[in-house]
Amino acid sequence: MSKNIRNFCIIAHIDHGKSTLADRFLEVTGTLTKREMTHGQLLDTMDLEQERGITIKLQPVRMEWEYEGEQYLLNLIDTPGHVDFSYEVSRSLAACEGAILVVDATQGIEAQTLANCYMALEHDLEIIPVLNKIDLPAADVERRAQEIEDALGIPASEIIPVSAKEGTNVEKVLAQVIKQVPSPAQVLDGETKGLIFDSVYDLYKGVVTYVRLMEGTLQRGDKVKLLHTKTELEILEVGYFKPKYVKADKLEAGEVGYVVTGLKDVAEARVGDTLWKSDGVITATQATPLPGYKKVVPFVFASIFCVEGDDYPLLRDALDKLSLNDSSLSFEPERSTALGHGFRCGFLGLLHLEIVQERLEREYDLDLVITAPSVSYRAIMNTGEEEVVESPADLPDRVMIASIKEPWVRIEVIAPKDHTGAVIKLLQDGRGVSKSIQYLSEVRVLLDYEIPLASIVVDFYDNLKSVSSGYASMSYDFLEYREGDLVKVDMMVAGDIIPPLSMIVHRSEAHNAGAKVARALKDLIPRANFVIPIQAAIGGKIVARETISAFRKDVTAGLYGGDVSRKNKLLKKQKAGKKRMKMVGKVNVPQEAFMAVLKR
Repeated sequence: MSKNIRNFCIIAHIDHGKSTLADRFLEVTGTLTKREMTHGQLLDTMDLEQERGITIKLQPVRMEWEYEGEQYLLNLIDTPGHVDFSYEVSRSLAACEGAILVVDATQGIEAQTLANCYMALEHDLEIIPVLNKIDLPAADVERRAQEIEDALGIPASEIIPVSAKEGTNVEKVLAQVIKQVPSPAQVLDGETKGLIFDSVYDLYKGVVTYVRLMEGTLQRGDKVKLLHTKTELEILEVGYFKPKYVKADKLEAGEVGYVVTGLKDVAEARVGDTLWKSDGVITATQATPLPGYKKVVPFVFASIFCVEGDDYPLLRDALDKLSLNDSSLSFEPERSTALGHGFRCGFLGLLHLEIVQERLEREYDLDLVITAPSVSYRAIMNTGEEEVVESPADLPDRVMIASIKEPWVRIEVIAPKDHTGAVIKLLQDGRGVSKSIQYLSEVRVLLDYEIPLASIVVDFYDNLKSVSSGYASMSYDFLEYREGDLVKVDMMVAGDIIPPLSMIVHRSEAHNAGAKVARALKDLIPRANFVIPIQAAIGGKIVARETISAFRKDVTAGLYGGDVSRKNKLLKKQKAGKKRMKMVGKVNVPQEAFMAVLKR
């Protein structure tokens, strides 16, 4: 049967119509009836996905279709389009032999289209190009097809124009999948191996793993082993997706389905692990695992605290459960003098952070404070050792450090020609280094830059959209850690350092960053009876300062004229009193000030 199986996924930029195309496939193949299709984007099962119109999780589905008198099994995996979820895309690609590359006929190639296409080529997948949204008045099929040919080298004649909304040419795409995508390779060496490309926690079933079976068969009652975590288990149920779980007798080589493991902890069934069973000839120690996924490295760090301190145990449980479904989320406990107990979390990007925050607040009913996102640094000590610094407060004493390295990324920006100047200025302001500039067409430019991750992590995307009138798109890839002239800026209030407000920045940006926080604190800290200086300092050097003036009582109000020396005597006395008060008075920075400065 495996010669009639086709495993493929859909890749595209955000909002180019992947999920709508997947809906049409379900309709054309009769997997779901018109009546069951209650809303669009059926594979986007989360409320959040449907509201925002974006795909966050990969979602598999199995379809059966007859073509030229033969019955075919089509396993489709719908993938996210946003750069922050490219880890989900890489996992789907490893479980497939082919990919449908969807490009919007009104917008053409975007940054993420290129990134996902290169990723598919790395996995040696057969690519089927599709131009979607041809029903729109702004669609320009010939020009976009030429753009794809110039950028990716795919002949324009092979590109299928479709309208996923109206169902035009959708059957042509399925026919092309059957013709072009190879059937799964047959391996017969007495072993059973399946790649776990996703795992979810089900309240009733325990851990459910999504498996692409490479060789052998799996059925209920089989004793299997996970080769990486060395966990042994007995299979409770197998089946496939339509898109809901459908129980089956067994899964065969080449098929995509689910396996109910009965495990209570998803950490034991890690994504990228190999599900293995032998016929007795090969032992588990001799078995070689399938090439899985590289452990995902978070780029963006932020701390999550509860507004109510008593909710801390609930937050811990919520993060535990969430990290089961989202293996790219990492977290560890943290204690802040300002905000109490919380967690330092690692994310793949800002949208990822936003989605995690929203899921925690909705699904677990928590009230949260999220600190401003930052990146991790590497401190090279005088001894030659390297230390990972995830929070500026953790940076060792400057005397002990030889240098500090920061993460750099390669960023690709596609922008309209008219806005190129503004986009280049934005990249250069962020210390970006130009690598190449390429014209995709008469009106669109591809800018290839290298830039520190810290420059794009907070509001770069918003600024990019505003300088390009919303037309630019970007995608980035981690390059390496590079040495830079980086300094730690401490914020001091009345001479006392406030550790949660420390930051690591490039020396050239230290004044601006310090002045910004100082101005914010000046507005938020209440006045006292003495002068409060707010300073930003690099070691002993002050780089920015704001002053909160003292409350003053009009001590000269009782005077009715006479010599000016009487007035000066009273003011001098008041000044001495203020000085004494300053020595004993402590400034309490209110919670609201921390929240306003630390929050994004």
